[in-house]
Amino acid sequence: MATKIRLQRHGKKGRPFYYIVVADARAPRDGRFIERLGSYNPNTNPATIDINFDKALDWVNTGAQPTDTCRAILSYKGILYKKHLQGGVQKGALTEEQAEAKFNAWLEQKEGKISGKKVSVGKAKEDAKKAALAAEAKKKEDKAAAIAARNTPPAEEVEVADEEVVAEAEEAPVAEAEAPAAEAEEAAPSAEAETEAPAEDAE
Repeated sequence: MATKIRLQRHGKKGRPFYYIVVADARAPRDGRFIERLGSYNPNTNPATIDINFDKALDWVNTGAQPTDTCRAILSYKGILYKKHLQGGVQKGALTEEQAEAKFNAWLEQKEGKISGKKVSVGKAKEDAKKAALAAEAKKKEDKAAAIAARNTPPAEEVEVADEEVVAEAEEAPVAEAEAPAAEAEEAAPSAEAETEAPAEDAE
């Protein structure tokens, strides 16, 4: 019986969730399987992979063929690298201790990469959140300014009213100055008449 390590789809539309299973190659994708090895959730960043390392390694060593996606998952978790090191030990190219040391160094390097990615993703989320808050605050300020501008009278009308008040204030002193001048002109002819009358009397 040809066995395959493959994904079995679960979850809802647009948000899939997969089980990593060992199944007969002739079985349907979401049908009967021999053993479940773990799960794979691509909806998180980075993707969440939970797999039984020892069982997966045993199945790979006994000849189960992984699909392309499962091969990438097994490589990501170090199962294929462990199989490669075990092959080197069997051939005598490495000792058991050397193989274990190499695998542990690889695991540390991989964990460092994953933690670095998590930090960068978290920082990117924080930056996006801050940018969204700043944009929302700016939008609120613009809205408040628009409401204030709508509630205040137009600046042109205020300026016209101010100009009319200033013009009236300027015309009032001019009118007042013209009135005493007119009174002085009326008084001047009467004074001339009085001066002419004594002159006639003298004659």
